[in-house]
Amino acid sequence: MSTGLRRFVSSAPERQRPAGSAQAEPAPVAAPVERCELCGSPCGPEGTVAVPGHGHVVDLEHRSIRCACRPCYLLFTHRGAASGHYQAVPERFVHHPGVALTPVQWDQLQIPVRIAFLFRNSDAETEEWVAFYPSPAGATQSLLSLESWVEVVEENPVFASAAPDVEAVLVQRTEDGFEAFVVPITACYELVARVRMHWQGFDGGEQAHEEIAAFFETVRERSEKAS
Repeated sequence: MSTGLRRFVSSAPERQRPAGSAQAEPAPVAAPVERCELCGSPCGPEGTVAVPGHGHVVDLEHRSIRCACRPCYLLFTHRGAASGHYQAVPERFVHHPGVALTPVQWDQLQIPVRIAFLFRNSDAETEEWVAFYPSPAGATQSLLSLESWVEVVEENPVFASAAPDVEAVLVQRTEDGFEAFVVPITACYELVARVRMHWQGFDGGEQAHEEIAAFFETVRERSEKAS
C-alpha cells in the first residue's frame, strides 16, 4: 500500500535555553500537505469511510495504491486508460444484506474469522478471486477451495458486480447469517489498519470489537441498498 495513506510529522527537540533568558513561543509545526503521487500537486487530506478525502488509483503493474488529486483521479476512471497501467478506485458503497452462503461453505473457503474481503486479481489470466482477512499481523491471505468458491460466486451476483482490482466484496458473518458490501479496496485496508492498531490478546479485546462494529455501521450508513 502507498506510503501516502499514512504520513506522520514529528517536531524537532526543543533546545536548552540559558537560565534567565526569555521564553520564546515555539514555532508552530505546519500540518503535512498530502500530495498527488502522480503529479505532485496538493490533493487534500486522507479520508476514511466516515469522512471522504482525496481519491486513489491502483498501480496495476506494481500492485500498489497511490494517492491522487481530482484531475489525475478522473483520468483513470475508465478501465484501459494509460494502457491499463492505472485504475481509479471507485467511491461507491453497496450493501447486500442477504448472501447465499452457509457456515459449511465459509469453512471450506478456509477463512478462519468472521470477516473477509475478496477481489478479482486481473494480474492472473482468469481474473482469479483472492481472499484476505484482517488480523493483528495485517491483511492475511486465505487459500480458496476452487470447487466451493465457484458455487458461492454462481449463487451471489454481488461478486460479478465488483470491478477487478479496485473494488472488493467485504463479507461479514453475523448472528443471522452473512452480509456483504461492495466497497473501494481502500476501505478494506482501513479496516485492516484498525484491527492492527486495536487488537489485544487472543480474541482482540473489547476495543477492537467496538472499532470493527463502528466501521461496519459507518459502511452501512454510506451504502446504497442493492437493487
